[in-house]
Amino acid sequence: MAPKSDPPSSSSASLSPPSDPTTSSTDPIFHVLKLLPFSFLRPPRLRLKIPSFVALPSSLTVLSLALLTYFLVVSGFVYDVIVEPPGIGSTQDPATGTVRPLVFLPGRVNGQYIIEGLSSGFMFLLGGLGIILMDLALDRNRPRSIRVSYASAGISSTVVAYVMNGIVTLV
Repeated sequence: MAPKSDPPSSSSASLSPPSDPTTSSTDPIFHVLKLLPFSFLRPPRLRLKIPSFVALPSSLTVLSLALLTYFLVVSGFVYDVIVEPPGIGSTQDPATGTVRPLVFLPGRVNGQYIIEGLSSGFMFLLGGLGIILMDLALDRNRPRSIRVSYASAGISSTVVAYVMNGIVTLV
């Protein structure tokens, strides 16, 4: 007698993804909103071509724009535009009475001077560039002297950024 095949269990049927994503939702309003507009509307047939004067930017341009955006976001540029804090503060020395510049805003966790944000953003950017340089040092197609230069510059810039950001957070 031939062995009987086991009927498919419910656990194996639930693990297989549905073939049509519209059938995965049980919400009837979703189906109405999805199907109703396309029952009488037809999308136009467009044959668009990219203009010849538009070219993709180089990879260095994209990296520069990404790093500039990273610097502006990390340094608190949006906060500086909205709140308009002073560029640098000052404090009076109680012993001599002289006015000293103050770079880091003491006593407020959620506030900063402009120069504080820019210096912290630059240190974060320096650490990111150090990691990129260490990645470039792993390329076996480069000469050994170039790889050593990339690795030493990457390690040193990452260490400097880490130490300086540690000092900034201690103040």
